[in-house]
Amino acid sequence: MALEQEATYRGTVYPWQCDHVGHMNIMWYVGKFDEANWNLFARLGLTPSYLRASGRGMAAVQQNITYRRELLAGDVIEIRSQLLELRDKSIRFRHDMTNAETGEIAAFCELTAVHMDRSLRKSASFADDVRAIALRHVAEPVGA
Repeated sequence: MALEQEATYRGTVYPWQCDHVGHMNIMWYVGKFDEANWNLFARLGLTPSYLRASGRGMAAVQQNITYRRELLAGDVIEIRSQLLELRDKSIRFRHDMTNAETGEIAAFCELTAVHMDRSLRKSASFADDVRAIALRHVAEPVGA
């Protein structure tokens, strides 16, 4: 199954996640996108056990969120992710957050993350097996 066909996050907007005007607050968009990050990473072989055993980690270095539609308490949301680019030590990917009832995109987020050596506190090349998995999931450029 292609990576982008399976959700990397499913959840609900709770009343306490809403701001003074009744919309889901931006801090919760970031949190839900973060949960999708870890599901995406695991699918690429960057599992919690791999990261612990190898002394590696992932660090976000850029995150851009675009808000399209408001989300309200009770809305069910789904995030689907695409790997856009794989480099030696970094990846760039996109999450689309949709209202599961309407199918409308509520927000999308493009991130760049760096693969880190946690003891040296510097970037590190991806392992060959992780690279092989990731390369199978890089999305085709639009118009290709």
